[in-house]
Amino acid sequence: MRNIVLIGMPAVGKSTVGVVVAKRMGYKFVDTDLLIQEAEGRLLKEIIAEKGTEGFLEVEDRINAQVEAENTVIAPGGSVVYCENAMKHYKKIGTVVYLKISFETINKRLSNAKNRGVVLKEGQTLKALYDERVRLFEKYADITVCEDGLELEETIDSVMEALNC
Repeated sequence: MRNIVLIGMPAVGKSTVGVVVAKRMGYKFVDTDLLIQEAEGRLLKEIIAEKGTEGFLEVEDRINAQVEAENTVIAPGGSVVYCENAMKHYKKIGTVVYLKISFETINKRLSNAKNRGVVLKEGQTLKALYDERVRLFEKYADITVCEDGLELEETIDSVMEALNC
């Protein structure tokens, strides 16, 4: 297996789970939100405020589609599933693992979506965003790991098991 790409809603634990999975497998770890911030020289919420949702998605698509990696766990932002070039690239270079979680849990974890740099369209609720993205996560996933009711360590174990590691 060359790479593992973790997708899912913001606050699902892609980075937290990804770092530990990478350690256990002897892989590298990349958080693409950090790549975007580094390339653009500002925070995600600042990019969204300046360029708007569509402008941010263009930046996200471009940077994610350029990720060159091998033996790496990659944790892109939750909105990467709107980025066709990026998702085609990820499907080509790795196994896409969807970290699935209920809306109720996401709602508790994401007290302030805007401050997290979550891509919400004007007037869109978190529930509407969740419903819209779940369909895309399911479309792109090679493997789905449901986190509901699991502690962090159990989620990590479930991911490792799903990857046959």
